[in-house]
Amino acid sequence: MKIPSIELANISRFRAEQMGAAMLFVILFHVALDRGDPFYGLRRCGNVGVDIFLFLSGVGLWFSWVKTPDVLRFYRRRLLRIVPTWIVVATAFYLPDYLGARRFSHSIVDLIGDITINWDFWLHDELTFWYVPAIMALYLVAPWYMRLIQSRPVYRWLPLLMVIWCVMVQWVLPIHHAVGHIEIFWSRVPIFFIGINFGEMVRTRRQLSSDAVWLLLVTFLMTFGTCLYLEQVRHGHFPLFVERMLYIPFTVCTVLVMNRIFRRTPQWVNSSFRFVGALSLEAYLIHIHFVLVYVQPYHLGYWLTFLVTVAITLPIAWLLQRLIGLLTARL
Repeated sequence: MKIPSIELANISRFRAEQMGAAMLFVILFHVALDRGDPFYGLRRCGNVGVDIFLFLSGVGLWFSWVKTPDVLRFYRRRLLRIVPTWIVVATAFYLPDYLGARRFSHSIVDLIGDITINWDFWLHDELTFWYVPAIMALYLVAPWYMRLIQSRPVYRWLPLLMVIWCVMVQWVLPIHHAVGHIEIFWSRVPIFFIGINFGEMVRTRRQLSSDAVWLLLVTFLMTFGTCLYLEQVRHGHFPLFVERMLYIPFTVCTVLVMNRIFRRTPQWVNSSFRFVGALSLEAYLIHIHFVLVYVQPYHLGYWLTFLVTVAITLPIAWLLQRLIGLLTARL
């Protein structure tokens, strides 16, 4: 039986489904599980959902940029998608904390910084909503990178230098002392720009020959298997950035494998994942600190806690998206 070629256009075709899968991976990662549980390593691998988000975001940004290469328009569209939702959720979280326990915001200046740009992440590696300030920082740089690789394609190799920078952040002590506290950000930067690089191949509907399927499967199994072993057996005994470097090929392979899965799943399955993917930003902001924190004390067990968290998060995320949509439509 002839193995079909790998159609890179499917990365765009099933982008929403894959965003939905990535969101579910992230929720699975955040639900607490005992260190000795046989599922612990697999649950920890759900962290790759963040890298899938960043990779697919990079692909999508390239499509948007090629269609309208205007920096101001690019910023306006990104800001309208993220900032109103972020401000609402951040205010709902940080303001009551400031008026009460002050575990996060210790002064009015600190409160303003947390609500606007989550500056405690940049200053102190406060991880409450770390993905949002990270993606906003990447969006600031993205149009200039896309302009650069359009005029000088050789600079598509820059993500390799970003990998080297991650090694420097970890082990070159002056750099580590200066910016090592946000390693979780630096180690996710390469996959975002690799996603931008992939964008043109996806847009032009490039294909990888059927021979590449075996290389894809071997790479997927090697990276997934190594991450699974490290988390299940060696968790806490290695720098996490090393595993996040494995996430780079793991992410690309996972996306390509999911493409082949979503080509064959029933329409209702795809529609369900698309629904979750469309709410990924809102679900990310809501599920930990507004839902999971209240569900977990009931000790329902890992899978029931996950299902209850998803069941509560999605309607709230949908309502939040609709309300913010009405607001931004006026803008």
